[in-house]
Amino acid sequence: MEKYSMVIPKVAGNPTICFRPIRPSDLMILEQLHADVFPIRYESEFFQNVVNAHDIVSWGAVDRSRSDGRSDELIGFVTARIVLAKESEIGDFLSYDSSRSDQTLVYILTLGVVETYRNLGIAASLIGEVIKYASSIQSCLAIYLHVISYNNPAIHLYKKMSFKCVRRLHGFYLINGQHYDSYLFVYYVNGGRSPCSPLELLKVAATYMRSGLRSVAARLRRNEEKMPRWPKCKETRCLITTQSRRNLTTECSECSCV
Repeated sequence: MEKYSMVIPKVAGNPTICFRPIRPSDLMILEQLHADVFPIRYESEFFQNVVNAHDIVSWGAVDRSRSDGRSDELIGFVTARIVLAKESEIGDFLSYDSSRSDQTLVYILTLGVVETYRNLGIAASLIGEVIKYASSIQSCLAIYLHVISYNNPAIHLYKKMSFKCVRRLHGFYLINGQHYDSYLFVYYVNGGRSPCSPLELLKVAATYMRSGLRSVAARLRRNEEKMPRWPKCKETRCLITTQSRRNLTTECSECSCV
């Protein structure tokens, strides 16, 4: 296949960025963008599935203010796939009903922006499109993705957008014969949540403490009922049993027992 000759666009002061689905006419530029952005190579089948929307949803960013006749050319992209929650690798990070076969997740496959258009909020807007899409699917509980451990700008972006880093996967990527770690990020939607969120842990701890205190109080009451009564001596503060009160009256003659 002929390689797409990409012209690096010059960014206007205030570019007019719009978002649209990726189409078959975007095939060559999409392949070139992936080759420029990622250190790993994607198979041609992947790109065919993206542009033809075969089990993959996608959004492309374009700069409508370009004056070089390429105002509909991709300058950013995001691709994603719907997966079943019970078959995903993040099942242990979800509180979901395993008996329901319709509960789903959205997995972000790839995300990238042309270098000259970075730091303009385009990547965040593309992720926003995925969040809106996932939120519109009532059966969807979360969005998740992997990011290579040295991609600090991407990690910062996901954290800023409230994605939660839930796991580090050692040696997840193999690039040019070398293994690299990956971080797994999750963003919950439609009431999806972690099975052990910090709030839930606090609630469980509070409930446990309350029940523990009630149990201790009940035991103390039971023990108190079983114990003999100990009347006080006002001045000496000594304690004497009711049963031996008569015998000890003379020994405690200086105090008034009550």
